[in-house]
Amino acid sequence: MGILPSLAIGAAAFGAGELILRKKEPETGKNTNTFTRTISDAKDKNYQIEKIIPLLEDSELVENVKSINQTATKIINTVEKNPKKMEKVEKFFDYYLPVTISILKHYDEIENQKLDTEESKKFMESTRKMAKKIKDAFEKQLSNLYQSDMIDTDAEMKVFETMLKSDGYYGEDDFKIK
Repeated sequence: MGILPSLAIGAAAFGAGELILRKKEPETGKNTNTFTRTISDAKDKNYQIEKIIPLLEDSELVENVKSINQTATKIINTVEKNPKKMEKVEKFFDYYLPVTISILKHYDEIENQKLDTEESKKFMESTRKMAKKIKDAFEKQLSNLYQSDMIDTDAEMKVFETMLKSDGYYGEDDFKIK
């Protein structure tokens, strides 16, 4: 085969490989105004959670809600700094934050009524258990935002360590000249 046909085939194969294997940048699916509005709404919802904390009387619930609030703040700040992560938290912003607010408001309302019925006691205990589950879910959401970064960095560190070893900067010095 001649050199020109070989070059043409090679260039075509390279181009096809680039199209197939190219990493696509994740899109937020939102324009700048919508992104800013979504972040602002999330901050407002998180502030509503923060405002509920001093109204609660149960100390364990207060600690869980404080943790929920702090973790939500970290999630919002992370997405604000890296808008490409928005698609991973849209459901969190649109569903989990508002439902958390609703649950806490209902708990506070029942708590303020000082009801001593079996149903109210069950509801309040159920809400305290749910707050722990919400806290754990929010922490998992935050961890998930960084999961791909951790995997990429871990792989980068392994390659770097291999390079250090191969260049003789790390590991056994079996062939060291004395």
